[in-house]
Amino acid sequence: MDKMLEYLEHPTVLRYNVSIVNSISSENQVGADNQQEKQIGWIVGFVDGEGTFSVSIIKNSTTTFGWQIFPEFVITQGAKSLFALEEIQRFFECGKIYANRRYDNHKEHLYRYCVRSLKDIQDKIIPFFEQNQLKTAKKNDFSTFAKIINLMAQKKHFSTEGIKEIAKLIETMNRQKPSRYLLSSETTRQAS
Repeated sequence: MDKMLEYLEHPTVLRYNVSIVNSISSENQVGADNQQEKQIGWIVGFVDGEGTFSVSIIKNSTTTFGWQIFPEFVITQGAKSLFALEEIQRFFECGKIYANRRYDNHKEHLYRYCVRSLKDIQDKIIPFFEQNQLKTAKKNDFSTFAKIINLMAQKKHFSTEGIKEIAKLIETMNRQKPSRYLLSSETTRQAS
């Protein structure tokens, strides 16, 4: 036993053992980094295919101007892929998953992962997609979404002019529909 301890404590053997431990530790770190990169790539690809960055202007009589700006980041999946939404929710550490019960000809319910908190969108969602860029045309929607969130952070949505500016940006997103806000009788009266 003493001979074994003497052997293990020999400087050459000790250096060799430390080298093995460092190598294993380094491989584990590279493996963890690689795993993180794969997860990030998976999330970016998933959002490119199934995600939406949207901003709505909703009529709300309790607000000063009667309209509310409603930004959200959403990913929708069928019940069979609910686990994917749960994985993304764990990754971002924010948002909620909502069930959209289907009673039509579809065979499964839909689930929506939604991030609606302005703080979470600003602090988690936007920085992630600025650092890990989308590859499809959705990149343009994200860019406009980020501009709108920035305007909201500057409190521009608390003025008629700011809401109009946001409404014009919204018209360039996703399906490029005319803004109900800009078409509303209240808005056209204010412009006269």
